[in-house]
Amino acid sequence: MTARLERYGAVTVLPVMAALAEYGADLRARIQPLMTGIGPVEAAVALTAALARLEAKGEQPDLIVSLGSCGSRTLEHAAVYQAHSVEYRDMDASALGFPKGVTPLSDLPATLPLPCPIPGVPTATLSTGADVVSGAGYDAIGAEMVDMETWALVRAAQTFDVPLVALRGVSDGRAELKALEDWTSTLHHVDENLANVWDRLVAVLEAHGLAALDRRAPDRLDPAQPAAPEPIA
Repeated sequence: MTARLERYGAVTVLPVMAALAEYGADLRARIQPLMTGIGPVEAAVALTAALARLEAKGEQPDLIVSLGSCGSRTLEHAAVYQAHSVEYRDMDASALGFPKGVTPLSDLPATLPLPCPIPGVPTATLSTGADVVSGAGYDAIGAEMVDMETWALVRAAQTFDVPLVALRGVSDGRAELKALEDWTSTLHHVDENLANVWDRLVAVLEAHGLAALDRRAPDRLDPAQPAAPEPIA
């Protein structure tokens, strides 16, 4: 499937997803995303290649939006969150004296901030790694959500100087994962909720353009109690 650039007002958007299983009927009615495959390596390779091709044609997007599922044992099941930060849990050079999560000999912090442009949509912290986290695996992770792509996508986007927004719907985490359907059984609800949040993002971009990305991320929001929208200058 060929990705399609979307245009909302003055903003050209490249939607990105990892797996076809996450791409349900509601999102299909709205977008045709770049499919990267699962995991940080596949995500980085696919997005870097796509951005290089677009840049060569003079069609580089103004914004990348990463959509998909995530795990969390604390957040509301099937709810969608804006990731306001992401860390790379696989990176551990502590044996050489570097703090866990810091890439050695780079100027990268252990945690990268992300824009949260959609008023009223809750925000949460995100951890990316190549492992599927389940059960006691959450004990070692400080972030509220886990996925397998966002850090890699952000790094690829930064290479081309394109901002990225990450939207994640909670598909699992309350119980130990024992089979593939423990992940896939919730994805139709996640798809519906992601599509609704996508519509809200479109409205913000059409009204405010890329200035919406400068909106300050609020403190953690309860999805059942959305905050009042903050003004955008």
